Amino acid sequence: MDEPIADLDEIRALMAHLPGPDLAAGSEATLHQAQLTKPAGALGRLEELAIWLATWQAQHPPRLDHPRTLVFAGNHGVAARGVSAYPAAVTAQMVQNFIAGGAAVNQLCRVFDVGLKVYEMNLDRPTADIVVEPAMSEEECAKAMAYGMMAVEPGIDTLALGEMGIGNTTTAAALCGGLFGGDAEMWTGPGSGVAAITGAVMAARLGRVPVVLDGFASTAAAAVLYVADPHALDHCVVGHVSAEPGHRRLIERIGQRPLFDFGMRLGEGSGATLALAVLKAAAACHNGMATFTQAGVSGPS
Repeated sequence: MDEPIADLDEIRALMAHLPGPDLAAGSEATLHQAQLTKPAGALGRLEELAIWLATWQAQHPPRLDHPRTLVFAGNHGVAARGVSAYPAAVTAQMVQNFIAGGAAVNQLCRVFDVGLKVYEMNLDRPTADIVVEPAMSEEECAKAMAYGMMAVEPGIDTLALGEMGIGNTTTAAALCGGLFGGDAEMWTGPGSGVAAITGAVMAARLGRVPVVLDGFASTAAAAVLYVADPHALDHCVVGHVSAEPGHRRLIERIGQRPLFDFGMRLGEGSGATLALAVLKAAAACHNGMATFTQAGVSGPS
């Protein structure tokens, strides 16, 4: 982003100009996939993911040379009501843990060669308490989204989006209730384990960067765009199903299919980062396998 977003009207205007899929790159990937030394469809969803990557990166072959995990950390005023098992001070403490390399996401990024950046969202100034007033003004919301958009730096080829913040699960549940209706019981769960992520999803689309969403809070932030435009998340996949009950319901509402279900509910981009390994595998098979002609193998008759 060259100029920061000033207000929500500019956000709405950008929504009208989100680029669509690159059908030429997708077709090239589909054609190449059919020539690889395997029965058609034998690699299952890995084949779909390779084509999806090419389509939204607008290039063939697809690349995962510079994946990055972004973790947005924020504090919520509602946390003062004891909605989490942990005090709000844990958010800043965990940010320091990320910086020191001691969190789960640090280990996953290291083993899968993924870059990691953590963004602090005014941790010393929690949002307002949603029980009594809006968490943010429109101006504050626009600034948070602009901050998220600027985090999508040039050169990134795939993004994993995660969050850290005591009270995130409560705010995600409230957001889902506002977007899709239903009572509190429908969306809430055990918890602990959001507007900057929405901005990052938009900026990734504008920059043709495929996105992997993490758990409940990340998916809820992205769902704001889905409600505005059902195709706004076509460049996204949900990395995993969180153990939060509301996450599975939300995934169904936005028409996504998660890559795996390991019972994770940590947040901090851990599930999305693990899913990047699946995407790397999909791209490696697509790009590295020999075609029937190259290998001298007879193709299907």
